[in-house]
Amino acid sequence: MTSPSALYDRLQSEASTVLIGNEEVLRHITVAMLTRGHVLLEGVPGVAKTTIATLVANATDLSYSRIQMTPDLLPADITGTTVYHQQSGEFELQKGPVFTNLVIADEINRAPPKTQSALLEAMQERQVSIEGSTLSLPTPFTVVATMNPLEMEGTFELPEAQRDRFQMKLVSELPDEDEERAILDRFDADPTLDSSDISQVVTRNELLQARSAVPETYIDDSIKEYILSVVRKSREHRNVAHGASPRATLALQNAAKALARIESRDYVIPDDVKGVAVPVLRHRLILNSDAELSQIGTSAVVDEILSSVTPPGTSSDRRPGGAETAVGDGGSEL
Repeated sequence: MTSPSALYDRLQSEASTVLIGNEEVLRHITVAMLTRGHVLLEGVPGVAKTTIATLVANATDLSYSRIQMTPDLLPADITGTTVYHQQSGEFELQKGPVFTNLVIADEINRAPPKTQSALLEAMQERQVSIEGSTLSLPTPFTVVATMNPLEMEGTFELPEAQRDRFQMKLVSELPDEDEERAILDRFDADPTLDSSDISQVVTRNELLQARSAVPETYIDDSIKEYILSVVRKSREHRNVAHGASPRATLALQNAAKALARIESRDYVIPDDVKGVAVPVLRHRLILNSDAELSQIGTSAVVDEILSSVTPPGTSSDRRPGGAETAVGDGGSEL
């Protein structure tokens, strides 16, 4: 049986033949795939957002499709429609590109809100309704949507309901000087290098096997209370108009379990929660007008919330059967 840690190690090792930097983004995408989650990947043009998503697709044997989101894209262009054949006098159902294991929705916020919302049912219920017919989507099913920052021209803000269905929002940052020099050297040596050069290192069955281990990860009641405290603080924070939803609470627990498994542990520690709190919560918080005028970001608010909540068990915590294991002091972030 393939473990989540072994699966991630394979993905990371193969992706590093093309990708330089963005290891944390790749790690969190793996977390999402292990927990039936979806990922929103933000960054300015040219920071390898689409490349990262394509690398993950090529490193697995999952079927995938890339949808280029544009202002004139219609919901039927994503989900599919029925086509009338005049010769036979019958309607034929034509499935859209959403019927695949991994959907790469490129520049999702360049499509209008109506088209963005075409993904709502697919992301939540893993099914699509077309002309009165309800069709199930393949298993596994994951959406990785890239987006440009909202201040860029020609973008539409994602509706709150759409954002809440993404388990995590990740940010692909500009590389530092050393990373950018490594990029120059690598592509100087091989100018044609791209995501198609990635080899398949994980099968669909191995992904499903690794995924099945995540729900069995032990999480102590004290860690659950820690998660609840963080989410409650997000609803009470002075800069927040609307805090995280119960869906976010579940996402935080599931993501922490998957991160623990990637770290080769079968139990959750406070650092696992802290390691996923920012990507799980930042896109779900709606700041009030005072915070927006002060240009306070949601990531900074989440960081402040984490600093204000004391993590449990500074020395040890109970596991099933009475065994004790060190959980750390929760002071470092992944």
